Amino acid sequence: MRSLAPNGLARAAVRCRPASFAGTFVALLMATLIVSACGILLETGVRASVPPTRYAKAPVVAAADQYARLVTGSGDSRSESATPLPDTARVDTAPAGRVARVPGVRAAVPDFTFPVRQGDHAFTGHGWGAHVFTGAALRSGTAPRTGEVVLDDAAARAARAGVGDTVTLETAAGRAGFRVSGLARAGDGDLGEGPVGWFADARSPALAGHPGKADAIAVLTEDGTDTDAVAAGVRRALAGSGATVHTGDDRGAVEDPGLGQAKEILTGLGGSFGGIAALVAVFTAAGTVALSVAQRAREFALLRAIGATPRQLRRAVAAEALLVAPVAGLAGCLPGVGLAHWWFGQLKDRGAVPEPVHLYISWIPCVVAVGTGLLTALAAGWAAGRRPARIKPGQALTEASVDGRRPGVLRTALGLGALAGGGFLTVLAARSAGEDAANAALGVVMLFMLAVALLGPLVARLCAALSGLLLRGLGAAASLAAANSRTNARRLASAITPIVLAMAFASTLTFLHTSESHVAARQLRAGITADHVITHPAGLPTKNVGRAARAPGVRAAVGLLDTRVLVPVGSGGDRWLRDAAAQGVSGSGAHLAEVQDLDVRDGSLDRVGGGRVAIDTTLAASAGVTVGDRLPMYLPDGTEAGPEVVAVYGRGLGLPAVTMDRASLAAHVSSGFVSTLLVRGGDARDLAPLGEVADGSGYAAQRSAGHELNAWANYTMAAVLGGFAAVAAVNTLVMTVLDRRRELGVLRLVGATRRQVMGMLRWEGLLVAVAGVVLGTAIAAVTLVPMTRGLTGADPYVPPLVYGAFAGGAMGLGVLAVTLPARAALRR
Repeated sequence: MRSLAPNGLARAAVRCRPASFAGTFVALLMATLIVSACGILLETGVRASVPPTRYAKAPVVAAADQYARLVTGSGDSRSESATPLPDTARVDTAPAGRVARVPGVRAAVPDFTFPVRQGDHAFTGHGWGAHVFTGAALRSGTAPRTGEVVLDDAAARAARAGVGDTVTLETAAGRAGFRVSGLARAGDGDLGEGPVGWFADARSPALAGHPGKADAIAVLTEDGTDTDAVAAGVRRALAGSGATVHTGDDRGAVEDPGLGQAKEILTGLGGSFGGIAALVAVFTAAGTVALSVAQRAREFALLRAIGATPRQLRRAVAAEALLVAPVAGLAGCLPGVGLAHWWFGQLKDRGAVPEPVHLYISWIPCVVAVGTGLLTALAAGWAAGRRPARIKPGQALTEASVDGRRPGVLRTALGLGALAGGGFLTVLAARSAGEDAANAALGVVMLFMLAVALLGPLVARLCAALSGLLLRGLGAAASLAAANSRTNARRLASAITPIVLAMAFASTLTFLHTSESHVAARQLRAGITADHVITHPAGLPTKNVGRAARAPGVRAAVGLLDTRVLVPVGSGGDRWLRDAAAQGVSGSGAHLAEVQDLDVRDGSLDRVGGGRVAIDTTLAASAGVTVGDRLPMYLPDGTEAGPEVVAVYGRGLGLPAVTMDRASLAAHVSSGFVSTLLVRGGDARDLAPLGEVADGSGYAAQRSAGHELNAWANYTMAAVLGGFAAVAAVNTLVMTVLDRRRELGVLRLVGATRRQVMGMLRWEGLLVAVAGVVLGTAIAAVTLVPMTRGLTGADPYVPPLVYGAFAGGAMGLGVLAVTLPARAALRR
């Protein structure tokens, strides 16, 4: 019969069951939306590039590798991970002569960029040789020689100097007077740097604080020379120096070090978070598709009774997926692109992505998202329709009339296995330390969520049984809700799972951040014991430390150079580089103890100096070192070091996790100026000429408010995952209620009032929401406790109002999602 053809069955099912297919459509649309958005961010991170500006006229650029590379394992298990360096790695200037002799090379110019201060004014310093590729040109005077400087108009106005005048400038080499030898017009390659000054090339490396080093070597070629051939020659000339050669858009990555961090953020969001989000989306969509198929078990049984073959039913389910999934996928791609645009724009606004980087949109993420939705619909439909199509027609009719079938043996075994795996990882995380505990806890939430999904009917029966004891004495509507929940455990399980997802993921991501922020703020408030904190947007000259120490009433003055280092952490073959905050101290450990209370647990700060550092307890646990051990690390410019650990302290979350002497860091950062000056004693009025003065508590409040990017990222991820799961929960509840129109009609026929039916549904919605909130909270708790203890050394901090909003929102959604469709159903 033509009516039993698969396409005919599928079209008829869509016409006769619009509510079920609308729910499936929404679930697949949301899944496509989130997968496509994360895929676009991932592809942008992989393809991101910055067009060269400073090196636009230099066809070839040689620079140091801007990544620290950690090798783990050996042989077939050997792997290498690359992490962007916190600061700029520099290349030796000596090979520039060899590069200049490469055939086709017109000039090889070492390039230097460094900060310069003149009083309260800051500008950028360069070597004069860079003018040949940036386009800078003298307007008056001569090129600078040793002890001289050429200023652009903005710098000359700020210094109030002209040709022949002497200006006093502060650089990494100290304070000195420079004669203004000329005035120049900044070139296109200097745009966006503010005021600029040019110094003699021979003197620039020392002024930058990196003798014998350059930021890059710009290679200019003869006219008509093949760039690729020159680049190959430059590579041969630089063999063994560790320098890399760049052409095309790769040159932009050399002049914009933020590109590496941006690529890591984008690939992390699109890849790591996107993978979790995609799993949640697919997982939820599969549950909705399975519910849609299960709701038509009676129709399948009737079709079997009138002669439909198992193959026809399976093909009909596949045809339904082919009818709904592509349309839902295409409809979800457009909002997915919009979500990616918004997400990317927010990252740009917060400085996490350089302005020249653009969102890259191609067909690949959309095709993957649509294909993922289609495969999800096919797989879920096949799994849900396998038993109705396989069993005998009479048995199918019996099972369709009563929801009493137990979960399959395979499903139960997998669910128990996921539950056991989650329990094992919970114990492992509780017994681990540092980031090992946090990483072990990441798998806990996924395994427990998988267990809830697979064991859903059993969990639902347990929840219904427990709630029945509470609801029994609350009236007829409550008793009827409890009985319905016990009888229809599968239906209840389909509604509970998305709420568990929403609560577990939103709570884990949100309260992880609140826990870290709470501990960091507490440590920062307790750790800053200085009476005055002096800062300046352009940094403070090192001489200001001595000037502060000589001020009346000052007992201690310590300058801090704030930066970041990379430390190998983890154990065995699972090791990676952790980006840790570091402070370089200008002064003794005794003076530091006057202005900072690091809460030293072992060792002494008095020994901090050349080749000796103090570190935080969490970092020590993650790196597996104690006092007396050597701590392998990469300094900000990628230089490898292995200082001795002489002290371990407990306030490395609010304060920097690594403390070392300033001299060990100054040669490895772009700016050697003091970031912060901590002063004990004295009067703020006497210190005001040195910079912006704040008290310790004001500085602590300012620093606590500075972690906006991490907070925003965590809250956004929580909103994306939690919002998606919440929509899925509402979608499932609406599908469930609309499928029960016949049952609600029977209740009205046997004498139940409209108010009693609505009361029963409200109790059921509340039961579903409470069960989801309790289970989601339990999963979040067993995930957060080892994670926060490993990362902060403290238990999770859960703001009551935030948790109350989550729980209240879930309950409100649960009740609302059953009330509105129920009113529409009862109106008929």
